[in-house]
Amino acid sequence: MPVPRSAVADAYARLTEVFPGLAVTELGDGEPLPRGGGWVAAASLAEGGTALTEFLAWDDAQVVRDYGQKARPDVVASFGLHRYAWPACLLVTVPWFLHRRVPRLPATHVSFDRTAPGLSLGRMAVRTEGFACLPGDPAAALPGARVVPGEEALRAEVRAAIAEHLEPVLAGFGPRMRRRGRALWGMATDEIVEGLWYVAHLLGEEERARHELELLLPGATRPYVGAAAFRELTGPDGEPLRTRDRASCCMFYTVRPEDTCATCPRTCDADRVGRLAAAAR
Repeated sequence: MPVPRSAVADAYARLTEVFPGLAVTELGDGEPLPRGGGWVAAASLAEGGTALTEFLAWDDAQVVRDYGQKARPDVVASFGLHRYAWPACLLVTVPWFLHRRVPRLPATHVSFDRTAPGLSLGRMAVRTEGFACLPGDPAAALPGARVVPGEEALRAEVRAAIAEHLEPVLAGFGPRMRRRGRALWGMATDEIVEGLWYVAHLLGEEERARHELELLLPGATRPYVGAAAFRELTGPDGEPLRTRDRASCCMFYTVRPEDTCATCPRTCDADRVGRLAAAAR
């Protein structure tokens, strides 16, 4: 097999193909992260200062625009972290899921612009700092490749790569969210699971994604909190309905008490069945 030009280029191209709302650009060696305009460096968000304040102003305005009311500052910060962490986790999980390659992306190597026209989620610029792969992968011949012995070792690389990226970001957001350790890592767990679960549905591989995520996050994989937590409910006609139990709460109920997420701990199974059955129809 030919050696690919980049360990992650095909995965990011496939991600944008099925989910056009997010664009990912790889930067070359020494190429600076984009700044200015709507771009913000992940490392700047981690500092928790002016850059984070400006970033969260977008979420604050969005709540007022869409729901006609102000949200609490900690709720705004929770929304902002979700809107960054959800796509950031995909930078690692999608190459792993599609090609069994796990890039290392420290916070200093990623920038995010959610204001780009025509992109519902935004665009990300990344510079990989090496990657892990399995024996026999043609990408093992690329600079920065590190071969690990098997699937469990590669899953450990996924958990480590996301933790390396998110740990400083969580430290920056945490005081604004009025959350610490376990609550923040519970949110990180949810972003990993729900992001890949959603993209795998678009890829037509939802069942495989559930299986892979259960192996990736079986529980007791610190610093993450809880397991992938998928389970099955029964619909009104006896049909199976897939759901999961979130490890954290996104706090949307503080804006719309009557409208919780389908996977929210606050949503009872009867309501979940109604929503999931309606969506299936």
